[in-house]
Amino acid sequence: MPEVIFNGPAGRLEGRYQAAKEKNAPIAIVLHPHPRFGGTMNNQIVYQLFYMFVERGFTTLRFNFRGIGRSQGEFDHGTGELSDAASALDWVQSLHPDSKQTWVAGYSFGSWIGMQLLMRRPEIEGFLSIAPQPNSYDFSFLAPCPSSGLIIHGGRDKVAPPREVQGLVDKLKAQKGIVITQKTMDEANHFFTDRTDELIGECADYLDRRLAGELSDPRPKRLR
Repeated sequence: MPEVIFNGPAGRLEGRYQAAKEKNAPIAIVLHPHPRFGGTMNNQIVYQLFYMFVERGFTTLRFNFRGIGRSQGEFDHGTGELSDAASALDWVQSLHPDSKQTWVAGYSFGSWIGMQLLMRRPEIEGFLSIAPQPNSYDFSFLAPCPSSGLIIHGGRDKVAPPREVQGLVDKLKAQKGIVITQKTMDEANHFFTDRTDELIGECADYLDRRLAGELSDPRPKRLR
């Protein structure tokens, strides 16, 4: 798993990158929690999501948003971090021009950034949104949500209360042309304390089913 440095909008960004063996393998990027609250690319959930994609033959990247680790710049309340994510995806795609499919996974703050990236990049085929916070961040940009994906959260999440997440899920499920899969882990909190393995298992099961052609609209996705 090579350490990589690539150019971002506010300077260099630090990441961890694993190329797949197949030239046309799908791409996945994994986005970490809030930089002001200890979020980094080495968060355990982000780390395990990274390897979940690698084990399934994806070319995979996780990276530190600006101002974290060796990534240059300063926290920018989401605007700059979205630009960081777009630059990260550009960088991977420049190395793998034959890839025809892209996924984005984000945890907490990272899920908000990931869903915004989804709106900007029509080549993103699927998403994993872990513990999104519609009570803290505006998700109204998902109008409509362009891709099918998984929203997974904890039933005991006090940071993102389940009723707030349910409101977001209900809104997205009303849209046509996509399939939103929801999973509530009843005993889990926002940090999935003592339940990280269960969380990764749920995400892996969803991804496996999607790769098998399930849980998404059968119509072809538009390409970039």
